[in-house]
Amino acid sequence: MLDRIQIVVHPSQYPEAVQQELLRSLRERAVNHKFHYDSYKQTQKWLALHEAYSPARTDPDCGAVYDSSFAAAADACVCNAVHVIGLGAGGGQKDAQLLRRLRRPVRALAYTPLDVSAPMALVAAAATSHIVERPTPMVADLQLATDLRGFIDPQIPQAASRIFTFFGMIPNFEPDQIMPLLADLIRPNDLLLFSANLAPGQDYGRGVQRIKPLYDNKLTRDWLMTFLVDLGVKASDGELSWRIEGDRHLRLAAWFKFRRDRALAVEAEDFSFKRGERIRLFFSYRYTPDLISELLRQYGFAIKNQWITKSQEEGVFLCSRATS
Repeated sequence: MLDRIQIVVHPSQYPEAVQQELLRSLRERAVNHKFHYDSYKQTQKWLALHEAYSPARTDPDCGAVYDSSFAAAADACVCNAVHVIGLGAGGGQKDAQLLRRLRRPVRALAYTPLDVSAPMALVAAAATSHIVERPTPMVADLQLATDLRGFIDPQIPQAASRIFTFFGMIPNFEPDQIMPLLADLIRPNDLLLFSANLAPGQDYGRGVQRIKPLYDNKLTRDWLMTFLVDLGVKASDGELSWRIEGDRHLRLAAWFKFRRDRALAVEAEDFSFKRGERIRLFFSYRYTPDLISELLRQYGFAIKNQWITKSQEEGVFLCSRATS
C-alpha cells in the first residue's frame, strides 16, 4: 500500500468549476456523469456494480480478449522507457494487467491513472503500486478539459513511449465531443488501446434491447439515485426508467421522472422540479464494430488490430495515428 501519494488536479476539477458544472447539470436537466463518481460512497457502489455486471469481470472470454490486446500492445512497444496513461482509469484493473505485460528487467515503467474522480484515481494508483514504483494519479474532467495535452505532456518524459488506454469510456460521451480530444492528445508514435461496449447480433436495435438488463437493475439504480438522494430528493419522489434513444448511434438513457413537485436548494440556488418533469441521470452508447471502426478512422486513427468477444458485447481496438 502507498504510504503517501501526490495527485495532480486539472482546473476543470477545481471546486468552483465543479460547482458551476453541478448547477449547469441541474438547470439543463442533464447530469454530467462525473457526479456519479464524486464521493467514496459512489465509487464503492460503482465498483460493486462493475464486479457484478461488467463482461470483463463476468465473462472469461472477455478477459482473454483483453489479455490478447495487452500482449499485442506489449509486442509493439520496444522502448526501454514506457509510460501508460489510463484515461478514465476507473479501478485500474485492466491497466494493471497491461502493466504486467509491459514489465521488463531493464525497462523503466511508469503509470498515470487519470480519472474525473479523485477517489477512483487513487484506487487505480493503489491497484498498480506493486507493479510500478510510484503511480502519478491525475484528476480531470475529459468533457471540459480542452487543454488536456498541455496538462498531461509535462508529466511524461519525452523519451518514453506512450500507451494511452481508453477502456469503456466512449459510451458515456457524445462522440463528437470526446473524439477530437483523443485526436489532439495522441501523438504519431503513441499507441491507443480503446475498448467499447457493443450491441450483439446482426440487428443493431435488437442488440441494444438485449443488453438493457445490464443497466436496468437494482445495483445501477441505487448507484445513479445516490446523486439525487444526496441533494435531498427521495426515491419515492419519482421513478427512474430506461429508454433507447438515437438514430445513427443508439444509446440507453436513464431518466428520473418526478411524480410530485420537489424544491431543492443547491449552492444558494433554488431549483424547482414540477410533477411530470424529468432529469437525465446517465446515458451509455452501444456501438457495433463497424461503427467504432468508422468513428476511429473519421478522427485520424488507424486500427492495427481488434478483438471482439464471442458474446459480441465488447470489443478492444489497438490504434495509432494514421499516416498520410
